Amino acid sequence: MSKRHIYIIACGGTIAGKAAAADDLTGYTAGAVAVEDLVAAVPQIADYAVITGEQFCNIDSSDMTESLWLELARRVQAIAVREDIDGIVITHGTDTMEETAYFLSLTVHTPVPVILTGAMRPATAISADGPLNLLEAVQTAATPGAADYGVLVVMNGTIHAARFVEKTDTTHVDTFQSRQMGCLGFIQDGQALFYQKPVTCYNDGSVFSSQGLSDLPKVVIMYAYVGMNPAAIDDAVRQGAKAIIVAGLGHGRMPADVWQQAQQAMKQGVVIVRASRTLGGIVTAVPEYDGTICANTLTPQKAKILVQLALSQSQDAHQLQQVFRYY
Repeated sequence: MSKRHIYIIACGGTIAGKAAAADDLTGYTAGAVAVEDLVAAVPQIADYAVITGEQFCNIDSSDMTESLWLELARRVQAIAVREDIDGIVITHGTDTMEETAYFLSLTVHTPVPVILTGAMRPATAISADGPLNLLEAVQTAATPGAADYGVLVVMNGTIHAARFVEKTDTTHVDTFQSRQMGCLGFIQDGQALFYQKPVTCYNDGSVFSSQGLSDLPKVVIMYAYVGMNPAAIDDAVRQGAKAIIVAGLGHGRMPADVWQQAQQAMKQGVVIVRASRTLGGIVTAVPEYDGTICANTLTPQKAKILVQLALSQSQDAHQLQQVFRYY
């Protein structure tokens, strides 16, 4: 059987990082290595796939922007429908990888696997994790049927769904976890092994697309805490926010004075989404916060992405809540 053709889109990040010394794991420059050098450093990839690559951007992922998301989604879409392409691997910085993965899972309609990978240690480090992560991402992208699981993050020998994956550690290589939902599978002996499948909407099941979008509605995230200033709600409204994600206390709660200001914002047409700053669980409707949208199990940063895309189609509260139920 002929080798599968995997297309690598490089976006920079730690996997493409360089430091002055091999034992420097934090003081490096991200996005300093080109895609051809990343691939050349892992000759074993040729045993599994034929590779084509391009340098989409070469940045620290903390500098990722919404406009780059839209461009990336359109580029991935264009490559995914090519008859000669069997899978796509995106190398990306880890700080915003989970957000980019989720955005792509909602906006790209693809018949081929789309895999994001990166590294927690720069390419110059002792025991750099990037080469093996890249190899395993290619192995996963070359696996028949991998597209059925949506956009995936492959790191540290583990396969995660874009909807559930989170970065959970600042520097350790096992940072990516899916917390309560669990990973989808593992890579072992060069094979991607899947054990469960998400039931939320993604890719071909998504009604969203990057096509025709020149920008995304302004949405801000506010972290709830003791002493939170309710004036922050007013500031967001004045700056043109169409929605505010409250990373709430516990079950999406907020201080009473903040809620009072949030209600005033809602009267002006601003959508208030209740998420949680906790490490898991579901935010659901309660009478006290009538009229707000519940983020379900989405983290605040992913709730922001979903409401941005949803607002591009509707501002109806019932429809917005249904989106959070199914996505």
